Amino acid sequence: MPRWAALLGQTAVEEDLPADGVRVAFFSCGDSRIELVAPTSDDSPTARSLRRRGAGLHHICLSTPDLGAALKAAQERGLEVVPPGVRTGAGGTKVAFLHPRGADGTLVELRQAGDPKASEPKR
Repeated sequence: MPRWAALLGQTAVEEDLPADGVRVAFFSCGDSRIELVAPTSDDSPTARSLRRRGAGLHHICLSTPDLGAALKAAQERGLEVVPPGVRTGAGGTKVAFLHPRGADGTLVELRQAGDPKASEPKR
């Protein structure tokens, strides 16, 4: 994370997500943000992914005003939701993931914020 902090000239907003075995760090990037994910346990899905694929792009995140409707639409299009489905993400947001098979090998996170500013990086 220090390399990204130096590259962007920012300090990351960091948060642990013990249920997922990760620590996340957010950086502002225009109207978007960069989220770095690091495993906090050797048996987390992120740690297993790093062992298999090495470092690099893990997933992309798309915001949606209605997570339930977005998941329903995705499933109607034949996309697979990664169990357990909707869960709590960083900043208390509701998130769900779509299996990489449906997006050319890229894991897709769908995000609906309970409080639109809850997980926005602060400068």
